[in-house]
Amino acid sequence: MPRRPGLSVRLKLTLSYAGFLAVAGALLLAVVWGFLLRYVPDKPQGLLGISPNRYLLVHTFAPAAAVAMAVLLVLGLVGGWFLAGRMLAPLTRITAAARAAGEGSLSHRIRMKGRQDEFRELSDAFDTMLEQLESHVAEQQRFAANASHELRTPLAISQTLLDVARRDPTRDRDELLERLQVVNTRAIDLTEALLLLSRSDRGNIHRESVDLSLVAEEAAETLLPLAEQRGITLDVTGGAARTGGSAELLLRMVTNLVQNAVVHNLPAGGTVTVHTEARGGASVVRVENTGHPLPPELVPTLTEPFQRGTQRARTDEHAGVGLGLAIVHSIVRAHDGTLDLAPRPAGGLVATVRLPGTP
Repeated sequence: MPRRPGLSVRLKLTLSYAGFLAVAGALLLAVVWGFLLRYVPDKPQGLLGISPNRYLLVHTFAPAAAVAMAVLLVLGLVGGWFLAGRMLAPLTRITAAARAAGEGSLSHRIRMKGRQDEFRELSDAFDTMLEQLESHVAEQQRFAANASHELRTPLAISQTLLDVARRDPTRDRDELLERLQVVNTRAIDLTEALLLLSRSDRGNIHRESVDLSLVAEEAAETLLPLAEQRGITLDVTGGAARTGGSAELLLRMVTNLVQNAVVHNLPAGGTVTVHTEARGGASVVRVENTGHPLPPELVPTLTEPFQRGTQRARTDEHAGVGLGLAIVHSIVRAHDGTLDLAPRPAGGLVATVRLPGTP
């Protein structure tokens, strides 16, 4: 927004210092003047008539007072300008950093040294904000690039299938429609997952009291046919664990954890255990599954978008879009909780979610 030009803060401080010094000097001289006039006689006294009197005082003290006031004013302006510059130097660095950040350079840090004061506190807060902004922008750029790549794949497959059908009119129409439906379903699932991830990242959720044990039972009941189809035993244990949050998002969180545990399990004979409990003022959900051993260095990356712990065929109807644990992590963060992933020594994964508990 355009603004009218005005005096700089440094100039305002300089004028304030000089004005204060001039006023203080004038008051001091006034006190001295009044004190001297009180005890000096009006007329000369003595034999020679040259004793101190008000006439001599006025003609000798007044010029000296004027010179003193002029010196005080000059010293106030010069000294005030210098002191204001020294005091505002940190603010100049912060302004330069803000201007650089406004031009897109988020990697710049002020890192102001010295003892703690208001400017150092502002500098540290600004550095923290820049660090969070840089991390957020980098995450969003990486997410956008991955999302573009993932969305391009089903669209390219659909285009290829349509081109083949156009060149070969004798091709089986039912097979083409079935394959197009599979590809289109995957694109819809990916889009819905992206929207849900964006919604949970914003954190503007409606909070209500939710029992995670009931959420776990509902998620397990929904995914029980998938577990039975794969020959996996699905158990829900534990007791009530109440927390405050969005029932819809918490259900999606537990559902994604259980689905991830079922899909990334052994081909047959595996187990998935969902346990809920209230412990230490927190509501805990733990999903543990058997499966193939996971490298320890892979586990921290599982919550990143489009990361998959094991390779699966794209034709699997539950292959997912690589956003399951990323959505879980985002929902947990929006509910002020923590998500801990740990590989099991015998293979598989243990996912533990801790959310603030409510009575």
